[in-house]
Amino acid sequence: MSIWRVLLSILFPPLAVIDKGCGSILIVLILTICGWIPGVIAALIILNNPKK
Repeated sequence: MSIWRVLLSILFPPLAVIDKGCGSILIVLILTICGWIPGVIAALIILNNPKK
């Protein structure tokens, strides 16, 4: 996970997970709409997942 991805996930979480698939983008977008902090946390968790 690069520093640019971390900064992007803090500033605009759905854009940081754009290459992880439609489901990840949708989940992070919904969480970001509900609150900025849950969106950032979800984006960081998805980006830190080594399986994809």
